[in-house]
Amino acid sequence: MRGLPIALVALALPANAYAQAYQCRTPSVSTVPQITAEGPRREIPVTGFTMALSWSPEFCKPRVDSRAHRVQCSGDNGRFGFVVHGLWPESGGSWPQWCRPRGRLTPAELRANLCMMPSARLVARQWAKHGSCMTRRPETYFKVTRILWESLRIPDYDRISREEGLTAGRIRQAFADANPGWSASQIGVKLNKRGWLEELRLCYGARFRPARCDSGRYGARDGATAKIWRGL
Repeated sequence: MRGLPIALVALALPANAYAQAYQCRTPSVSTVPQITAEGPRREIPVTGFTMALSWSPEFCKPRVDSRAHRVQCSGDNGRFGFVVHGLWPESGGSWPQWCRPRGRLTPAELRANLCMMPSARLVARQWAKHGSCMTRRPETYFKVTRILWESLRIPDYDRISREEGLTAGRIRQAFADANPGWSASQIGVKLNKRGWLEELRLCYGARFRPARCDSGRYGARDGATAKIWRGL
């Protein structure tokens, strides 16, 4: 899958694309965090992809004062709704990971992606664990991720969070309704143990077209009671 053709990504885009709007002020970056592999190297064929979108207010709820997550959670660099957790290659029931990278992530490339993925360590880790199994160069991996991210329309989940009887099915259907070409079966919803929204997981086929999620990525069943933290 190395040398991923960017032209394939265009097939996934709707005619009129609008990225999520939020404030973001990127800090200066002079170094790239060192990432150590946390598992075995698996260089296996790629059959599809998952884009994981993290709901920042829920992630930051216990991390407002965390130095490690200052960019995303302190408010000093803006306020975030959904952010990209990562673009992950899939391979049937498994996934490639920690492949042998040929390109090196630079501070400039890292900084260029901090409004999409507001953590230097997150950017570096996603390239090392996932991107290295998709492309030869980090700039290609992040370009693909950014194209997909900017193609998405984000529903008004602040308003939806106030609805009575909110369910996981309502959360995924709202996303499908806002994004032509997507159906609810292609959108995973991850809730934590207390029923709060943590992530959306968007399932793509090998050519970056929306694809049906398997049960693992689909997450919470449609009837599951859900809550969305809006922040303070």
